[in-house]
Amino acid sequence: MSSTSTKSIQIKIEGMTCAACVSRVENSLKKVEGIQDASVNLAAEIAQIELTTDVQDQQIIQAVNKTGFKIKKCATIKLKILGMTCAACVSRVERSLLKIPGVLAAQVSLATEIASIDLLYPVPVDQVIERIERSGFEAVLEQQTITALPNRELESKKILKHFIIALVLSLPIFIIEMGSHLLPSFHHFIGTYISQNQSWLFQFILATLVIFIPGRHFFTQGIKSLINLHPDMNSLVSLGSGAAYLYSIVATFFPSLLPQQSVHVYYEPATLIITFILLGKYLEARAKGRTSAAIQHLIGLQPKTARVRVSDLQTKDISIDKITIGMQVEVRPGEKIPVDGVVISGEGFVDESMISGESFPIHKLMGSEVVGGTLNQNGFLVIETKHSSENSILSSIIQLVENAQTQKLPIQSLVDKVTLWFVPVILLISMITFIAWLVIGPEPNLSYALINAVSVLIIACPCAMGLATPMSIMVATGRAAEHGILFKNATSLQKLREISTFAFDKTGTLTIGQPAISHIEIFAPFTHQQVLQTVASVEYHSEHPIAKAIVQYASDHHIKMIEISEFKSISGFGIQAQLNGQDIKIGSVEFITRENAKISHALSHHQRLLDEAQTPIAVSIDGELASIILITDQLRPETYEVMAQFKKNDKHIALITGDHQNAAQYVANQLNINAVYAQVKPHEKLNIVETLQTRYGNVAFVGDGINDAPALAQAQVGIAIGSGTDVAIETADLILMSSNLNNLSKAIKLSEMTIRNIHQNLFWAFLYNICLIPIAAGILYPLTGILLSPVLAAIAMALSSVFVLANALRLKTLKLN
Repeated sequence: MSSTSTKSIQIKIEGMTCAACVSRVENSLKKVEGIQDASVNLAAEIAQIELTTDVQDQQIIQAVNKTGFKIKKCATIKLKILGMTCAACVSRVERSLLKIPGVLAAQVSLATEIASIDLLYPVPVDQVIERIERSGFEAVLEQQTITALPNRELESKKILKHFIIALVLSLPIFIIEMGSHLLPSFHHFIGTYISQNQSWLFQFILATLVIFIPGRHFFTQGIKSLINLHPDMNSLVSLGSGAAYLYSIVATFFPSLLPQQSVHVYYEPATLIITFILLGKYLEARAKGRTSAAIQHLIGLQPKTARVRVSDLQTKDISIDKITIGMQVEVRPGEKIPVDGVVISGEGFVDESMISGESFPIHKLMGSEVVGGTLNQNGFLVIETKHSSENSILSSIIQLVENAQTQKLPIQSLVDKVTLWFVPVILLISMITFIAWLVIGPEPNLSYALINAVSVLIIACPCAMGLATPMSIMVATGRAAEHGILFKNATSLQKLREISTFAFDKTGTLTIGQPAISHIEIFAPFTHQQVLQTVASVEYHSEHPIAKAIVQYASDHHIKMIEISEFKSISGFGIQAQLNGQDIKIGSVEFITRENAKISHALSHHQRLLDEAQTPIAVSIDGELASIILITDQLRPETYEVMAQFKKNDKHIALITGDHQNAAQYVANQLNINAVYAQVKPHEKLNIVETLQTRYGNVAFVGDGINDAPALAQAQVGIAIGSGTDVAIETADLILMSSNLNNLSKAIKLSEMTIRNIHQNLFWAFLYNICLIPIAAGILYPLTGILLSPVLAAIAMALSSVFVLANALRLKTLKLN
């Protein structure tokens, strides 16, 4: 009888549309050996599965994938991982996490020290943390608040303290051992008062203090990793420094165990290895702190308190965490706006550059939306809050940047595979070096064997390879955020430079998105007053920019709205409604004339209106043509320069819009765009993007509306204008917080420079190891007599990571304009 126990899990499945889909999924799951029952809820998109504990998650995933549907993650856990030093550590944590039942995917960033874990079904956090701790690392739950950030300052201060201790203790050993070369007279003076045995005993005491105080971390972590058969950088340091230290102990206290010519002590390299590597780690921690400066800056924008109105004459300062939706908050001149909201009283100019990258203050009036963290330069504002601090735009921006920083580029997978075997290979090379020098090396061969084997262990640097990609991504995404450019994932950062074709929506993307009425043509028997009141009353219920322009025009002309019924929006065409028993249609000419020959005939007499380089909006009342309203929208001033730059860089440009052909062609002529697709429906935009991909390769689509969402999703890189709809922003890979298209040029330049920076880092990291490891092994000795000291190896190893970090930090000073 089997002792296998059973359990019940729930998984999320997307894409199901009907009962047939449900049956297909249930049948596929039930075919998996070990699954006793499967019940799928179509409305909730959840599958309830009863199964034995020996069923693997991959079997469930494959069963669902066979049906053509996809499994959705149920949640994401974020953990702060303490103690990682190199890419081998990252690989070890990821492999450990992926062995946990219920973990769908795991990504660990060495730069941010954050593990992002996607769950197939709920898994206790304690179980995840326990598995990480069994791998030799500490893990704590990353708080999902706006104030949560790794404290690099404390980390760097701790390392600096250990470095100073190691330096103070190592310096006397260095002076004693190297004094004969640097200060012969001083060395002779010491030699007359202290015997060699006393000197070695003194060095032993100092070296022991270095090993067990500042160097303790390397040994505890390194030995633990060796025992777990997952050696890392700490293992290399502990073996290298420990071998020199133990050899010196034998030479000090048991010299008879060694050949006479090999009785030497190596306390100096044993201690200086730790000292210089601590120096490197301190510089690394400081550099990592600078890479997260963008996030720290964003977090620093959030005020700690808000001045909340409790009555007309009374206010109270309360913590930002206690702000709820609907509260009224006062903001005085020079103060930061504490939370997202709407101005209900007062006016002023608000500096939003820290969020959108826009350099000019924005005039805020009653009804204007404001963003938490921005600066009220002048004027007194009363704001009604729209979001809590946890759900604010600023918090979302920080979350987006952090998510992008923890993700990996495809090239990182190759690096991870190399680093997985890097340390074991170094251990093998060190062993071969020791044996080779012991067998064929000159006298004292044991000393030569020890020194060169230790040099190989110390000079090898998996850290540089592990940091090469994530540090550049971390700096670049932070730098982008400073300019109001938000990469939602690291892959889009890489893909943007590979784009050959940019497809643009027109309204709100190439134009300023503030359409205005330029002309209204009224047809008998209808009157101007009647048509304007009818159109405005219907359009009042629409969110389209043109609708808002019409409503504003009516308001400016003191037109009163009246009640309507049966409002219906037909995406890509127009809207229809009932008003006082009349059937109202407003939209494109195609929409109004559909199945109405009478209106088609009437419009044929007014072709001049349709030939204008403007957007015609036709209005029908009870099947009669009532009006044609011409809408114009100005091009963004920077659009000319941006398009010219794209042409100069041999980029293909396409205009894809639902607007009238003449209006679209007018814009295309102004911007020298050859490919124009007008009067396009939302689903047709997706088809056009597919066609462009087939013809030109990688395509980016830039848009801002709900009808752009399918095209944004289809493109290799979907780019949403920050002033656009939530749907567009949710679908996009890249968000431009400002509507200024210069930010698109900045994003492309940053993408190009980031990938170049990553290639430089990887080239250096691999070249360093390929060239210096053979030199450390003594390959130059037969030709030049040159050997690399373990101390110099430690300095080189420490500086290799610092070089990668310094190179990544160059992206902070990159001029994007």
